[in-house]
Amino acid sequence: MGNHSIVVVKVGGTEGVNFSAICRDTAALLTHGRTLVLVHGGSAEANALGEALGAPPRFITSPSGYTSRYTDRKTLEIFLMAVRGKVNALLVEQLQTLGVNAFGLSGLDGRLMVATRKDAIQSVENGKRKIIRDDYTGKIERINAEILRALLGLGCVPVVAPVAVSHKGEALNVDADRAAAMIAAALGAETLVLLTAAPGLMERFPDEASVIRRLSQTRLEEALEMAQGRMKKKVLGAGEALLGGVKRVVIADGRVEDPISKALDGAGTVIE
Repeated sequence: MGNHSIVVVKVGGTEGVNFSAICRDTAALLTHGRTLVLVHGGSAEANALGEALGAPPRFITSPSGYTSRYTDRKTLEIFLMAVRGKVNALLVEQLQTLGVNAFGLSGLDGRLMVATRKDAIQSVENGKRKIIRDDYTGKIERINAEILRALLGLGCVPVVAPVAVSHKGEALNVDADRAAAMIAAALGAETLVLLTAAPGLMERFPDEASVIRRLSQTRLEEALEMAQGRMKKKVLGAGEALLGGVKRVVIADGRVEDPISKALDGAGTVIE
């Protein structure tokens, strides 16, 4: 099992991403000898569950303009239910019905992803700066890739939820794109595929005809300027993966049939 054949796929948690097409494509690629690791998001499910439980999501904006989910203890527990509970289990279930021996886990399990808890976060509200101290969000520092290698060695397909563990053992909400990038680097993956509800990185968002087909690593700064909203995190993740030794990153459409195969064949935005 040469590492060069490992493909890490980030399954976007947003509306529109076609989980069943992704699972069918995963099953097909495995029969062609590919080795796959799936990492998923789940922000849409976590938002919906929060609304249903009377704890709607709150977002905070950093002084530099990045938006993130405010995760107090209650929100963290809702996030765990939605992402580690529902999204992860449904992906594993769909893969199992297709005959794929999927193994669901999060970064909390076996300390797969160790992160630093951001203990004091600056937030800007109505032009005023506030310091938030009860936030359970983390920045991933280390991936224990041996766990994934062991699962792959057993013939399993790891399906990873974006929850990490702090140095003290606390569960932390982490960015799924960056988790996928770090897992790809730690495994020495050949390709990282980021599937999203868009056809790729668009030069003139939201004009789908303006998808950038090829992008060299040297133009990533430029790409960050073009990227809108959540796409910024994907471009950051792509840069991180390439710096970590991943050969190429493809930001591709997760709403189509055979999304992984199409991405591997060069659909979407290929960054190398």
